[in-house]
Amino acid sequence: MSDTLTRLAMGIALTVAAAAPAQAGAGGAQPKPEARSAAPKARNARATPPNKPGFVPIPLKLPKPRLVDTPKKVPPGTRAKLPTGGPQRRKPFLAPKGARNVAKGKPVTASDPEPVIGALDMVTDGNKEATEDAYVELGPAVQWVQIDLGKPLPVYAVVVWHEHKDRRVYHDVVIQVADDKDFITNVRALFNSDHDNSAGLGIGKDWGCLETEEGLLVDAKGVRARYVRLYSNGSTADDLNRYTEVEVFGLDDKAPTGAARAKPSSEKTPLPLKLPRPRP
Repeated sequence: MSDTLTRLAMGIALTVAAAAPAQAGAGGAQPKPEARSAAPKARNARATPPNKPGFVPIPLKLPKPRLVDTPKKVPPGTRAKLPTGGPQRRKPFLAPKGARNVAKGKPVTASDPEPVIGALDMVTDGNKEATEDAYVELGPAVQWVQIDLGKPLPVYAVVVWHEHKDRRVYHDVVIQVADDKDFITNVRALFNSDHDNSAGLGIGKDWGCLETEEGLLVDAKGVRARYVRLYSNGSTADDLNRYTEVEVFGLDDKAPTGAARAKPSSEKTPLPLKLPRPRP
């Protein structure tokens, strides 16, 4: 009887020992919680778009907001993007580091050589405030102002303030760049809000802009050009064309200076060696 009980106990022990590794193996195959949480983090990291190296916000300084007139209602049917209420600020515009306003102080010409008010050099004088003495006023119908940058430069943004002291939308705003002052060679359009070709420059797909202190900013995408021309055809307020300021943000090509320009000379120069007098 005792032998039977002994054999039975040994059989039970062997069965438990054989089952233990199987259970341990099943438990060991389960992934650890840390391994499961690592995969989503890697996917999120790959989904984050990389920043453009060397691109920084352009040094754009906005004028003070100033609505001095009784707000005018924009006529129904005006093709323009109007604010829906609340403060709306434009995101900083990024361009390569070193981009600056290359239009400041540059010469300006226009389709109307004798402005009704002001002088053409006011377009690039740096004053963009909404004051009576800050804008140049051209006659009615389609008019343009043109800026000579002096030489072809890579242009990344063009910002224009027509008149932002009251609510108005300028018609048929077209911004072009070219390689020659007559706009015959390599003419490229950066912006065109003329939806019916009333200005004769082609039908544009861009929307008009309600004048504010932020101005109209156009992405030029680094196009290389010397001349910038801006058209308009009156506004929802009147048929005259006013320009307070135009800024062109680009990179000015300059020759390297200082250590970057210095090159080792291949010419041999004599050493300042002084010999003693020969003795007789």
